Amino acid sequence: MATVLDIALMGVVLVGNTFLAAVMTRFFRIQLDTRWGAIVYTAFLVPVVLVVTTIGAFSLGVGVDLGSAAAALALMVGLPMGLGVTIDVLYVPAPDEYDLPDTAR
Repeated sequence: MATVLDIALMGVVLVGNTFLAAVMTRFFRIQLDTRWGAIVYTAFLVPVVLVVTTIGAFSLGVGVDLGSAAAALALMVGLPMGLGVTIDVLYVPAPDEYDLPDTAR
């Protein structure tokens, strides 16, 4: 049976994975020159990192039994990736919109 603490800790991992997905998406959008490069890196590297963090958290005993690996992947990787990418793309200004100085002192 799931306790309130287990559900709360699972929520913390969910929020952490969402934050990680948003930050990684932003990093790829800033550092890579092409739009396709950012899309490819986001599509293939972010899920790998989220799976690793999810496995690490679940191996520490965080979370509840979701019944199947597919449900765990959907909830702990798919949902945070979708939310993180959406937050970065829709709610954070594009990297091209920032005015940066021409030279650094």
